[in-house]
Amino acid sequence: MIYDFLIYALLGGLGVAIVAGPLGAFVVWRRMAYFGDSLAHSALLGVALGILLDFNLNLAVIVCCVLLALVLVALQKQRLIATDTLLGIMAHSTLSLGLVAISFVDDIRLDLMDYLFGDLLAIAPMDLVWILLGGAVVLLTIRVFWESLLAITINEELAQVEGVNVSRTRLILMVLIAIVIAVSMKIVGILLITSLLVIPAAAARRLSTTPEQMAIYASVLGCTAVLIGIWGSWTWDTPAGPSVVVAALAEFVIIYLIPLRKTVNA
Repeated sequence: MIYDFLIYALLGGLGVAIVAGPLGAFVVWRRMAYFGDSLAHSALLGVALGILLDFNLNLAVIVCCVLLALVLVALQKQRLIATDTLLGIMAHSTLSLGLVAISFVDDIRLDLMDYLFGDLLAIAPMDLVWILLGGAVVLLTIRVFWESLLAITINEELAQVEGVNVSRTRLILMVLIAIVIAVSMKIVGILLITSLLVIPAAAARRLSTTPEQMAIYASVLGCTAVLIGIWGSWTWDTPAGPSVVVAALAEFVIIYLIPLRKTVNA
């Protein structure tokens, strides 16, 4: 049916938005937006390696993002380079490596714009399976480790005293971000992935009085942005991924223009 692609786009976009809500809350609380950008840039390297090795692209991106998250954690423990410097090196070098690797692909026609800015309306049934499966894993993990994740976000030293394995919990959070970035690539693209994590969560922060509220509101705002973005893309023939981000930005601006009394500060 001619409108099947719209259904896939809606389901894929909503699936990512629901997962990005609670995870984006932790990204905002812990000021990890730059970390998200670094992992997002590494997604293109995963695409390139998947093509060169004739490997499933979705799985290749997930593996690449998770491995780089693990490498980053290991390098942070060495404390040889400042974290922001390390993230800057990783973000631009992995993106450049991906572009160079893709240049060696001669027999496959690639549209880099689809990878950089997303191709939401081109989601296939198998892409949807990866999004929903990855999202389910992330949501279940967040549910299981919610208290620990919240504890290390509030105060890592106090969490350590209370028996929380801080290193393990921090690693889990980074891996979850890597998975969401990998499965979100088709939605808003490598260059805009972090915006779907950060903008709805930042807007939800102003509306919330508890961490749980902020996680839920972030998901709701993300889903609303997806619906408005797809509608705008269909109506005005604009790029779907960037349209979703613009819709999220509009929500953020409107919410911050509303005078409110309390926000949640985890």
